[in-house]
Order: sequence, then C-alpha cells, then structure tokens
Amino acid sequence: MDPINIIILLNIIGTFGANVTGAKRGLKSTVSEIKEKPKTFLQKFPPVISMLSLVALILAVFQIGTLDYLEEYSVIRYVGLAVYLVFSWIQVWSFKTLGDNYSQDIMIKKNHELVTKGPYKIIRHPQYLCQILLDLGATVATSGYVIGLFALIEIPIYIMRASMEDKLLAKYFSEKFSDYKKKSGFMIPFIG
Repeated sequence: MDPINIIILLNIIGTFGANVTGAKRGLKSTVSEIKEKPKTFLQKFPPVISMLSLVALILAVFQIGTLDYLEEYSVIRYVGLAVYLVFSWIQVWSFKTLGDNYSQDIMIKKNHELVTKGPYKIIRHPQYLCQILLDLGATVATSGYVIGLFALIEIPIYIMRASMEDKLLAKYFSEKFSDYKKKSGFMIPFIG
C-alpha cells in the first residue's frame, strides 16, 4: 500500500476515535432539550454527503475510485496529505470546543450557549470549512476523483447550512451574536 494511503488510513482511525464523544453527545439530544429545530433538507443531507465522502476516502485508500499514482505528482500528493491531516484535526478541535452545544442537527437547545472560543473565535463555522478542505486535501492526496465530486457538492450545501445556523443563532442571541459576527468571519477569517 502507498505510504500516503497508510497515513490517511491511520488518521481516519484516529479522528474517528476522537469524534466518537462528540457524536454521542449530538445523538443523545432529546426533544425536551430542543428550543427550535428547523425542518429542512439541510438537517440530514449534509451528514449523508460527509458519510459518503468518508466511504469514498476509505475506498480511495485502497485505490478504488482513484487516478493512477504518477511519480511526478508525489509532491502535490504530499501537500494534499498535509492539508487533509491539518484540517481533520482542526475539525476535531471544533467539535470538542462546542461541548454540549454540539449536535448533528441544526438546532437551538434550551441551555444553548454561543460558543466564541477556540476556532470559533476566528470563524463561525470551522467544522464545515474543515470538512470541505480535508475532503479537497484527501482528493489530491489519494488522486480520488469520487471524493473530489463529494467535496464540490459539499461547498454550496455547507454554505447554505452555515447560513441557516447563523440566522438561528441571530434569532436567539440577537445582540451577542451581532457583536460576535463583527469579530469573526463566516467560513474564512475576516470575511463575512
């Protein structure tokens, strides 16, 4: 197996383990804890796309759904690997920073807090930016065209989902969110 693919496979295992606690927290949300949860395709579609991109990545590690690995593209593949690794761990940091506010769904919980620390101090939606960038990095690292297709689908979907989250947070945290919005970027630092 290709050394880049071995590193990616080990990273998948590592980040999966690190994300289990956040996923458990997000799944245990009960109806009694929810103030508002909009009905929209953006609740279920983005997590499905992310899961499919993970499956595509696992297949790409075994060189299924990839282009041939050419020696002249090794440096580019290592750059893709670095992007993938960095943003997969920033995403873990983002989920952990949310703490009890984390959920797989777009919602406001009864005891919801506006999180403005860690990566959220710089941008409001680091988890979505990381998902897009780690999938683009994985596309380059594995030469996986299927992952690349999912990454392109994710871009508009995550922008729409993040916009919906902003509207919901603005509704419940009005002035506090307005101040936070002035100090943070949407998905890119200092922009939006």
